[in-house]
Amino acid sequence: MVSERSAAPAGAEVLVASNRGPVSYGLAEDDTLTAKRGGGGLVSGLSAIGPGTDAVWVCAALGAGDREAVRRTGGALDPADTGGQRVRMLDIPAEMHAAAYNGIANSVLWFVHHMLYQTPLEPVFDAELRAQWASYEAYNRAFAQALADEAAEGAAVLVQDYHLSLVPGMLRALRPDVRIAHFSHTPWAPPEYFRMLPDDIAEQLLRGMLGADRLGFLTHRWANAFRACCAEVTGGTEGTLIGVHGLGADAGFLRERSQQADVHERLAALREQIGTGPDGMARKAVVRVDRTELSKNIVRGLLAYRELLAEHPSWHGRVVHVAFAYPSRQDLAVYREYTAQVGRLAEEINSEYGTESWRPVVLHVKDDFARSLAAYRLADVALVNPIRDGMNLVAKEIPVVSDQGCVLVLSREAGAHEELGEDALTVNPYDVSDTARVLHEALSMEAGERGERTARLAAAATALPPAQWFLEQLRALREESPKRDAP
Repeated sequence: MVSERSAAPAGAEVLVASNRGPVSYGLAEDDTLTAKRGGGGLVSGLSAIGPGTDAVWVCAALGAGDREAVRRTGGALDPADTGGQRVRMLDIPAEMHAAAYNGIANSVLWFVHHMLYQTPLEPVFDAELRAQWASYEAYNRAFAQALADEAAEGAAVLVQDYHLSLVPGMLRALRPDVRIAHFSHTPWAPPEYFRMLPDDIAEQLLRGMLGADRLGFLTHRWANAFRACCAEVTGGTEGTLIGVHGLGADAGFLRERSQQADVHERLAALREQIGTGPDGMARKAVVRVDRTELSKNIVRGLLAYRELLAEHPSWHGRVVHVAFAYPSRQDLAVYREYTAQVGRLAEEINSEYGTESWRPVVLHVKDDFARSLAAYRLADVALVNPIRDGMNLVAKEIPVVSDQGCVLVLSREAGAHEELGEDALTVNPYDVSDTARVLHEALSMEAGERGERTARLAAAATALPPAQWFLEQLRALREESPKRDAP
């Protein structure tokens, strides 16, 4: 454990820590670096705190371009590349990062919290896990040290997600004067699943997070699951406050962006791909937009659509499943196979039911945000059926930009269901037949009811937009959290 006091504070009043930062770099053959700024709730939130606040974002270098940028800048990135934000990028050794990120965060913690293991065969926690865990500890320690170095006296530090679960406890030991929050963007596993982890690692994870003054979760369900795990493993939450902040959609950005020219172009192209049915009317569109992440449940969604076509031949030629399945984590074999399975199943459905004039599944695998927005606008039905999801912003974004109203078919295991379930059509993500039945109900819904539901969904989806979501946590950390001492 880290115990010694760090160097004198450098002055940042607000600090954000996350694996991925607000900017990434590409390295050309001529050694030119090109910066690409990202988006999302954290970027919006940090920009919302105001130019008068001294803030810094600590993140990891994720590729060759990032590492070269760190080498040239010492890790303090050029504000011209970051939109004016102060960013400190850490050049954590590539092998250490791979073991911590892929070995532990994405192959263990993600699988635990999303309950993805095929338990007759996995997990197997052996010597390899212990070696990877040592890298995860070192990775977290590097972040804790960087935050300690950058923080002003009494600074507010907001640590993000399962990649950095140990940082709060490590940082508390280094800098007992700072206020620390940790936010979980994933679900939290119930105790009986969480305790598949080796006992010492399970306890270390919880105690690491309990080093924070305040912990944030996306839903009450995930917060309660965390409390239950603590009750079993650590005996309680040890004075750490727990809050729920349901990240919402950014209505202003989405509505403005969805009306730009590139979206209009893709909208026209998608409508042409969908085409018209035998009656000359535009075909209905069942839309999904996901990464090919195991928890997103794309395969069962396709199986449900196939069963819809089998059970309701009246939809033949009158509906198209527009499925955007953007490859994710392709450096892991299980994800590569899952992505391939999605493609195979889409082709099977098209071979079984398609005709010269009707392609039942339109599958796109190349990430294209403008095309995703176009699909949001034309969707008659949105299929969001994850096995388990911390929130699922797609479920919140589609009603916000829908042109004619959209029926949301939503898994009860998505965090978004806590806020949207009343006006969505709920499905059990494992029940393919019932999902097919609900898709038929959604496609058959009258326009008036569909529009009314969409309006209510959009209002609920935008109740806590990203900037407000971030500022609410910052305010709570500063005003509600009692001062904690180092353990």
